[in-house]
Amino acid sequence: MPSFDEVLKEAGEFGRFQKRVFFLLCQTGVTFSFLFASVVFLGRAPGDYWCRIPGAAELSERCGWTLEEEQNFTLLALRLVNGSAGGACEQLDLAWDASTSCAGPLAHHPNGSAGSLPLAACRDTWVYQQPRASIVSEYNLVCGRGWMLDLSQAILNLGFLAGAFTLGYAADRYGRILIYLLSCLGVGICGIIVAFAPNFTVFLIFRFLQGVFGKGTWMTCYVIVTEIVGSAQRIIGIVIQIFFTLGIMILPGIAYLVPTWQGIQLAISLPNFLFLLYYWVVPESPRWLLTRKKGEKALKIMHDIAKHNGKYLSPHYSEITVSNAEVSNPSFLDLVRTPQMRRNTLILMYAWFTSALIYQGLVMRLGIVGGNLYLEFFISGAVELPAALLILVTIDRIGRRLPFAISNIFAGIACLITAFLPEDIPWFKTTVATLGRLGITVAFEIVYLVNSELYPTILRNFGVSLCSSLCDLGGIVAPFLLFRLAAIWLELPLIIFSILAVVCGILVLLLPETKGISLPETVEDVEQLSSHYGKCVKKRKHRDTNSYI
Repeated sequence: MPSFDEVLKEAGEFGRFQKRVFFLLCQTGVTFSFLFASVVFLGRAPGDYWCRIPGAAELSERCGWTLEEEQNFTLLALRLVNGSAGGACEQLDLAWDASTSCAGPLAHHPNGSAGSLPLAACRDTWVYQQPRASIVSEYNLVCGRGWMLDLSQAILNLGFLAGAFTLGYAADRYGRILIYLLSCLGVGICGIIVAFAPNFTVFLIFRFLQGVFGKGTWMTCYVIVTEIVGSAQRIIGIVIQIFFTLGIMILPGIAYLVPTWQGIQLAISLPNFLFLLYYWVVPESPRWLLTRKKGEKALKIMHDIAKHNGKYLSPHYSEITVSNAEVSNPSFLDLVRTPQMRRNTLILMYAWFTSALIYQGLVMRLGIVGGNLYLEFFISGAVELPAALLILVTIDRIGRRLPFAISNIFAGIACLITAFLPEDIPWFKTTVATLGRLGITVAFEIVYLVNSELYPTILRNFGVSLCSSLCDLGGIVAPFLLFRLAAIWLELPLIIFSILAVVCGILVLLLPETKGISLPETVEDVEQLSSHYGKCVKKRKHRDTNSYI
């Protein structure tokens, strides 16, 4: 019986069929990037805002004040009590009633006694210059409630983490394309509910679920693409990242054209319903069908692939075999039991965590540094395009480890320099910060590839899933670290980012080089990998691409 790889080679490893499926599924990267980075525009600053004194609305209507006149009276009252008060986070602890004079609301409080009026924190009576611009003004995420904006992004990343485990398991059990389509449906439905959420609690619940389903779409599209191509296309995962970058570049255009956060939320969620049409054009993964003992369906799909690729599959093929050497119940101990495996696992976990934290931190930082948010976000996305080119040019020439280390160290140095550049040269400060974004993007994309190449066949799927879960943990930490530290000093997060990145760059030098070697099949193969040259693994003719992904 021929192996799946042998049949795939005869049907075409990356022919017209695979290119079509690849292009269609890669569109998922665009919509996933919308979800990933949308908080920058959903949670943008709502402009000026001030706190309304209880009863002021009724008094304003009775007296015929404009909103500006009401604001002036409110701020005048605050300044009499506290000269430094801006009116954004505190109010007078009193209520204006029918006895209050329209000519001067504080007329019955002489100047000498006005200063003794009590103050209180604002109680959900904020008035915004741009009331529907963002979730900040929609749900009053200002002043003492500002941390809730951090929470909304952390909840999304928690959804990513939950989706990686739950839908990853479901895709292995029930099929790739089924879970992909259900995930697309879930992202679309949850996105609509988020846009019309009546309160912040409902917003958080369905943003979490949107994260769960969003991770399902991204993960399963990646798996389907890599399972239908030949083993020589290891770098196809890096090419998929280009579509993620395209989404990052498109997002500011959507936010610029759509004035409200609800409109932005709908614009980035509704396209997911279009992916349901893939039911008729994207087949189930034949590799998965073989693991579920559905060889006839797998063989039929392989004949279709061959036909679309202009190839001919022998009619004598009646059954296909596939390697299935996974550990039945792998655990974390399997990844740290031997010295090289332990080193690889701990370094890769740190690399995933650091890459995600710094990448998300730099993306969200654009929303708080001022300047032209739309233009700077577009430029920072455009600079990611050369990242994929740099990787494609370097990894097969000089290897994985050196570009991995250099990109982290480069990102760390750029963050450090940006932190201490003066504000009066904003173009130079933005340029250096953008170069840091380029560096961490290169590192983020390389870790996808290196993680797969450093685990043996029997543990690869579990090892990649476990290590990459630290990516979502980094995303949970990122908003709190960025916004809370930025409240102390705007550039303090960059100092933390630089330290984390440089340490990561040094640590990845301890990993083995995997350029030009066969994927390891056993733990013993991994232990033989030299941390300097990667020469010790004997080349094998048959690679287990099913476990690679």
